[in-house]
Amino acid sequence: MAEATHNHQDHFAGEDFATLLEESLGQDIGFEGSVVTGRIVRLTDDYAIVDVGLKSEGRVPLKEFAPVGVKPEIKPGDMIELYIERYEDRDGLILLSREKARREEAWSALEKAFESNQRINGTIFGRVKGGFTVDLGGAMAFLPGSQVDIRPVRDINPMIGVAQPFQILKMDRARGNIVVSRRAVLEETRAEQRSELIQGLKEGMILDGVVKNITDYGAFVDLGGVDGLLHVTDIAWKRVNHPSEALQIGQPVRVQVIRFNSDTHRISLGMKQLEADPWENVANKYPANSRFTGRVTNITDYGAFVELEAGVEGLVHISEMSWTKKNVHPGKIVSTSQEVEVVVLDVDSSKRRISLGLKQVQPNPWEQFAETHKVGSEIEGEIRNITEFGLFIGLSADIDGMVHMSDLSWDETGEAAMANYKKGDVVKAKVLDVDVEKERISLGIKQLQADPAADALAQVNKGSVVTCTVTGIQANGVDVSVNDVLVGFIRRTELSRDKAEQRPERFSVGERIDAKIVTVDKAARRLTLTIKGREVEEDKQAISDYGSADSGASLGDILGAAIRRRNEDTDVE
Repeated sequence: MAEATHNHQDHFAGEDFATLLEESLGQDIGFEGSVVTGRIVRLTDDYAIVDVGLKSEGRVPLKEFAPVGVKPEIKPGDMIELYIERYEDRDGLILLSREKARREEAWSALEKAFESNQRINGTIFGRVKGGFTVDLGGAMAFLPGSQVDIRPVRDINPMIGVAQPFQILKMDRARGNIVVSRRAVLEETRAEQRSELIQGLKEGMILDGVVKNITDYGAFVDLGGVDGLLHVTDIAWKRVNHPSEALQIGQPVRVQVIRFNSDTHRISLGMKQLEADPWENVANKYPANSRFTGRVTNITDYGAFVELEAGVEGLVHISEMSWTKKNVHPGKIVSTSQEVEVVVLDVDSSKRRISLGLKQVQPNPWEQFAETHKVGSEIEGEIRNITEFGLFIGLSADIDGMVHMSDLSWDETGEAAMANYKKGDVVKAKVLDVDVEKERISLGIKQLQADPAADALAQVNKGSVVTCTVTGIQANGVDVSVNDVLVGFIRRTELSRDKAEQRPERFSVGERIDAKIVTVDKAARRLTLTIKGREVEEDKQAISDYGSADSGASLGDILGAAIRRRNEDTDVE
């Protein structure tokens, strides 16, 4: 009986305790997971004791109010919102959380923003795989790496800890997942700025932008929602071979709108247009024939560009680079960045062209030669080259003179005379002519000796009848010599007054004939002669001496009388 009574009491006690617990706490258990407002009652070393309006007080760790080592800025009597986590023990002490309360508040606000597609403010505070973590006022969100910016960002450190707007792409409260995008906000802002900028864009406007991309031909500048092209030739007045020499990606720049196509929205920009044009006073600053020092900026096949000052370049054409190096690439004469002295040859401000000379800084070797070697003077030099038309003789380290094949020998033909010389021979010659403008020096070797035919040439005149010796029979005439030193030629049609006798083959080598001189080429020492002309002249003279048209005498009678008269004169002699 006692045992039964004892069991009954135990059962009653247990049942009574459960009933009492349910009566005492049952109505409060439903508050778990909710946010309530409480008043701080007192502070302990580790907790804040809070009255949340329930039967039991709650406690909140102080570390939720301030970092470790920092005294929290709360005091008894302060009203704060808290999250009820659970009843901690049988004493009914309630475990509260300030952080979870803030998170719940944040989630509610974020859901409203997500539904209304509104931007929310947050702070990037950490890096995780594939992206970054963002604090949205208590709620943690994930920011994918692709959603950080419109274009890839090399360094995100300047963005960490900075409050900025984000767009919620996705959220799942049950799983506690929130995905946000910073890029979506930038694109939306960019579209707004683009529309506003394009509407007010005009040529000549000065804008601030950021270098977005660099190519071989220029740089694209972000003007705030719209891009413009800054061509490499419009970066600076001076030569810029590649945009990367003057610009860097991310660099802020001030530019001017040069051209704007409202249909295609293409914008051409310029930086140099904001600076003074260095070509405005070039003509006065760089007069012709003046000397200046410049820097070689670019070398091409046709010459070298020399910078006289920032933005002002002149071209030294390959023909103006050296007096003597004619077929050499400009890169063999000058090098990039080399300081050189040049002479201004011509300035065309309208075309922004300056012609410069490099060789003019040095003395003209042909002028120097002409000053020191007059025509008729003798020189000595080595044969540097032999061509089909003559010899080239070295006169100095840089210049040559030419002996034409016709000036090698008085007696031999040019081909035969050239066979007597070889490359490397040292020969003497006479200066025949110096043409400074054409850079030519004519020399002669045969002129070192007197012309053996000079006296013979002085004794012959056009129209004279001379005795010739046949030296050769040609199809078109006969070669002859006069006085053993002069050569001449009688054309086929001039061999006889009688056409039947105009045959070269009726003559033989060594035969002596009389002929009349038609022309005298003293330079070539050559005569042109005629037998036909001599015969016609003799006929006219015979008629004049021995008959007339009215005498009735025949030409045969006259010629016969003339021949007898000549024979008689010969006999008398």
